[in-house]
Amino acid sequence: MNSNDLFSFLEEQDEVENDESMDVVQPEASHKRKANSPPPVPQDASRNGGDVSMSEAGPSAPKKPRASSPKPVVLDDFETEAKREVEASAGLAGTAEAGARLELKHQVRHQVAVPPGYNYVPISKHVPPAKPDREYKFELDPFQRVSVYAIQRNESVLVSAHTSAGKTVVAEYAIAQCLNRKQRVIYTSPIKALSNQKYREMLAEFGDVGLMTGDVTINPSATCLVMTTEILRSMLYRGSEIMREVAWVIFDEIHYMRDKERGVVWEETIILLPHTVRYVFLSATIPNAMQFAEWICKSHEQPCHVVYTDFRPTPLQHYLFPAGGEGIYLVVNEKGEFREDNFSKAMGKLQEGQGDDPADAKGGKGKKGKSWKGGDKKDGPSDISKIIKMIMLKNYNPVIVFSFSKRECEGLALTLAKFEFNSTEEQDLVANIFNNAIENLAQDDRQLPQISNLLPLLRRGIGIHHGGLLPILKEVIEILFQEGLIKVLFATETFSIGLNMPAKTVVFTATRKWDGHEFRNISSGEYIQMSGRAGRRGLDDRGVVIMMCDEKLEPQSAKEMVKGQADRLDSAFHLGYNMVLNLMKVEGISPEFMLERCFFQFQSSAGIPLLEDELKKEEEEKDATTIPDEALVSQYYDCRQQLDQMVADFREVITHPTYALPFLQAGRLVKVKHEKLDFGWGIVINFEKRVPPKKQFGPKTPKPEDIPPHEQYIVDVLLNCAVGGTIPKDRSNITPTPAGIQPCAPGQKGVPLVVPVTLRTLDGISHIRVFLPKDLRQDQARETVWKSVLEVHRRFPDGVGLLDPIDNMGIKDDKFKELVKKISAMEQKMFASPLHKDPRLPELYTLFAHKKERQERIRALKKRIQATHDVLQLEELKCRKRVLRRLAFTNAADIVDMKGRVACEISSGDELLLTELIFNGVFNPLSPEQCAALLSCFVFGEKSEQATKLKEELAAPLRVMQEIARRIAKVSKESKLTIDEDEYVKSFKVELMDAVVQWCRGASFSEICKLTDQFEGSLIRVFRRLGELLRQMAQAAKVIGNAELKEKFEKASEMLERPNSVIFCSSLYL
Repeated sequence: MNSNDLFSFLEEQDEVENDESMDVVQPEASHKRKANSPPPVPQDASRNGGDVSMSEAGPSAPKKPRASSPKPVVLDDFETEAKREVEASAGLAGTAEAGARLELKHQVRHQVAVPPGYNYVPISKHVPPAKPDREYKFELDPFQRVSVYAIQRNESVLVSAHTSAGKTVVAEYAIAQCLNRKQRVIYTSPIKALSNQKYREMLAEFGDVGLMTGDVTINPSATCLVMTTEILRSMLYRGSEIMREVAWVIFDEIHYMRDKERGVVWEETIILLPHTVRYVFLSATIPNAMQFAEWICKSHEQPCHVVYTDFRPTPLQHYLFPAGGEGIYLVVNEKGEFREDNFSKAMGKLQEGQGDDPADAKGGKGKKGKSWKGGDKKDGPSDISKIIKMIMLKNYNPVIVFSFSKRECEGLALTLAKFEFNSTEEQDLVANIFNNAIENLAQDDRQLPQISNLLPLLRRGIGIHHGGLLPILKEVIEILFQEGLIKVLFATETFSIGLNMPAKTVVFTATRKWDGHEFRNISSGEYIQMSGRAGRRGLDDRGVVIMMCDEKLEPQSAKEMVKGQADRLDSAFHLGYNMVLNLMKVEGISPEFMLERCFFQFQSSAGIPLLEDELKKEEEEKDATTIPDEALVSQYYDCRQQLDQMVADFREVITHPTYALPFLQAGRLVKVKHEKLDFGWGIVINFEKRVPPKKQFGPKTPKPEDIPPHEQYIVDVLLNCAVGGTIPKDRSNITPTPAGIQPCAPGQKGVPLVVPVTLRTLDGISHIRVFLPKDLRQDQARETVWKSVLEVHRRFPDGVGLLDPIDNMGIKDDKFKELVKKISAMEQKMFASPLHKDPRLPELYTLFAHKKERQERIRALKKRIQATHDVLQLEELKCRKRVLRRLAFTNAADIVDMKGRVACEISSGDELLLTELIFNGVFNPLSPEQCAALLSCFVFGEKSEQATKLKEELAAPLRVMQEIARRIAKVSKESKLTIDEDEYVKSFKVELMDAVVQWCRGASFSEICKLTDQFEGSLIRVFRRLGELLRQMAQAAKVIGNAELKEKFEKASEMLERPNSVIFCSSLYL
């Protein structure tokens, strides 16, 4: 669809929709503007109160708190479909017909959030300038054109589109417009590597470009500044003069705002920016883009457009590769159509590999008893070799192979070391580029194992990219990949963030990842982000995505992954002491101001209308419910609830291992019930102590001693189950009843299965035992035994007799005997009720139970609505302020004292503890290298399994630091903050203290690598963070006027940051 079609569609929409007689504002002429003049403000942007912004009034005058802005109005909503024809592609499956053509469709959607009363001009009526600020040699895609129109109108825009769709074109137009108008523009990115790459690209394109990342500052007076978001936040808190001149801020990868650790920086920055600034937000596809735009509109009282497209320049084909299989299956074609038939075949292959017979000793394994797991260490390489061979044979390289483990990346790459994918000329070119890149390194650093081991692989066209690599190696690999000299790249997920490096094919070696808290399937949004690297615009007719899947992948999970929606942009806002102190320090602003205006609060408030509607509906239904004899029913209901609780306490005792296990002999009848699943009577086959998982991952996996007594044993019970259930083979992580196993419905024919359950599910233990044969693996044997259960039911029509807990089971506990008496008394009370024999009782009881549930929902809804109206995290803020007062960072009037001013300078480590160390004189007797070593505890957060034994010169200051940390934790706990004292102290990791001291004293990088189990790249990342923290500590010492301490930190920084070392060598992009 061309642009004329699109805008004729818009004009038709305008005729249909009522635009409320909005005035048309002509676009501003493209005239020159002085460098320090503020950008133009739309007619109504400063209507309410004429507030003075940070950049208007100078560095010390931020926006004043104001009454909550009215809800934005959403206008100019249109969606249109664009079509194009492409040549059919056989892809890897070889299914397309020769000469066939495919019609592909994609959507372009536009909406805009505007402040109430704003004179908005529909985008279709926009008149572009006669001479645009930037012209292109190609015709803009519809979504690009609409976005550029928004910028020409001086209105903010969020562009939500897939990787490689062409979002950068929009950012480039904003930069060109600023350059022409002599206004400054800031381009922010989430990571330094992306900032460096963008700086290089923009310098070549525009010339007048600078870079600020914390590590490097180049040409800070440039019109266009590329920086990390942290640097921009710091500039805003400091009241930098640069902000006076900024007209536009471009936030690349804005979806990164949902990051749990660093996402809060984006929110802080956006809130602190002046209302006069306009924004370009570049994002992957996000389903709630309009919600974000409304927040921008409300926060800054200006329009914010949303331009969304699902356009992919290169259409994708998605395949499944069942682990251990021989072929791939096309499951989603170029049109986005899900191929259910192929998906079922692929899942069927997995089932074949697993084996279905629970009695089969080889169950869960494939041919010859091998355990086939896609991408796993033992058998993954054979699978990955098959896939890479197929890709190379069909010329579908270059390929990015995503793995979620650094070591697996390297292991899989080494399994391909026998292949050669580069020609002799390409191998020579690789060696030349590689040697040029490392020529400025010291001789010792050039001999590092990572450098010497990688070159042979790179020459063969095989690369590795993960966070554990030396930064210079990552950059060399990126350059080689861009030049087509790497045909197969094994990478972790970070490669999919920002860097513009697409491939023809993307392969996933696994579908599960460790996210820092648990192992889980990757989300559909993560899948979309990584698979979006497939397909190079203008080079490939198709992009190919192959997902290797093993028996751990549930069919529904696989389907949700490849067909699911992108992840929402949800706030990750959380309070920090640096933020709170900075906001308290600046006049006219406060932490409460930040809480009221954060996206977190906005998202919570957005749900209020729905909650109020739900509350109204619940209250109407409650009022419409009438119950005869309600007072009597209420009394009976209360008695029954009390009795149920007593019975639950009774069960807790009789099913305790101490009392239950002696009676769980094979053949014993037990009743199994868990929540709403009532299996009725079954026969005990066996019981055994629960075996913990072989691999214990993360805090969610309980230690054996932490498992409650009722879950420490697994009881195998023969139960009548619904047809279709399967018993899990893994018995290390049994739930009370296995997922997927259901009791047989009344009147239906079930199937007797031996089901593993926990003691907690036992609802009764009978005095009856039946005879069991030795082998129950055959269906016939289980059917025969089940007949004996039916016979027991026939003989005891009034109910199967239970073991007496006192006389038979020998429970002598006095409290238990008292409980038995209470149960008997409560039963008598219920029997005496006039309702007990009333035939209406079941119906009346159910009605009253539903009414009580509804009343509880109403109470919960009212509480949620009230909590949503309240400022969220306000209680936590009060607690944090209490901590600051008790530690003397602020006074009773919440005025920031000297300690607080020092803490404002520290953002790369725990600001409270570091400030306390300074004021307690902990650094005074230490040498510069000891200072650096102690500070390494604040910047190292990687998992480490090495045992650490420190010399006294390091152990002594560490003990002091830990003691002060405990004091802070105690004050925090007294101030009602949730904190685990031991965990807080352990969070300051000591494993790199010795390595830092040795490096500062002149040891080579290879020597300090031997002192730790960390990857070289991880080590460098920590050292660079340490350099940043040392600079902040020097500034903190300057604030208190301690010149000696300032010099000490500067000396430590000098010892750490050796020129031309592999740790602090310059980026190849600079």
